[in-house]
Amino acid sequence: MSKSRLEAFSDGVIAILITIMVLELRAPSGTDLAALRPLLPVFVSYALSFIYLGIYWNNHHHLFQAVQHVDGRVLWMNLLLLFWLSLVPFGTNWLGETNFAAWPLAVYGLILLCAALSYYALARILVTLHGATSAIARALGEDVKGKVSIGLYVLAILLAFVSSSLSGGLYVLVAVMWLIPDQRIERVLRR
Repeated sequence: MSKSRLEAFSDGVIAILITIMVLELRAPSGTDLAALRPLLPVFVSYALSFIYLGIYWNNHHHLFQAVQHVDGRVLWMNLLLLFWLSLVPFGTNWLGETNFAAWPLAVYGLILLCAALSYYALARILVTLHGATSAIARALGEDVKGKVSIGLYVLAILLAFVSSSLSGGLYVLVAVMWLIPDQRIERVLRR
């Protein structure tokens, strides 16, 4: 399978996930702006998840720009990443409907953690496939940002049972860390 086919499939799955999430947004029954107030947690969880899916889509695209070919291991790990991302709409819905309660917040974090671990493993498999001196290996380096993200997800999951604000704040922090596409890959590819 060519890398472009894998990218197209992944793009399609992420587009469907965003569509599923937006279809979960329900209009209020009231006719004034006050009717929107109870929907605020639903909208906030949707916005955060939309950003996360956009981050994965963007960084997945950049990752595969530095890749020459794929193999079966890459296909399966990419599929595992898409599996975890496919649970984002579920986590988003539960989180918003329960006003960021502890268990939904922890489960949401677990989904994000598993997606991050899958992405990290996918990147490591690509480095192994292309070699230690490849563009992808030089671009990713030690992937400190990826490792820090994983640690912050674990902390946020644990904090969900102590402070939903701190837990949610860590999810936002990780998203902010990743909003800008991975510049390491762009720098290596420009050379």
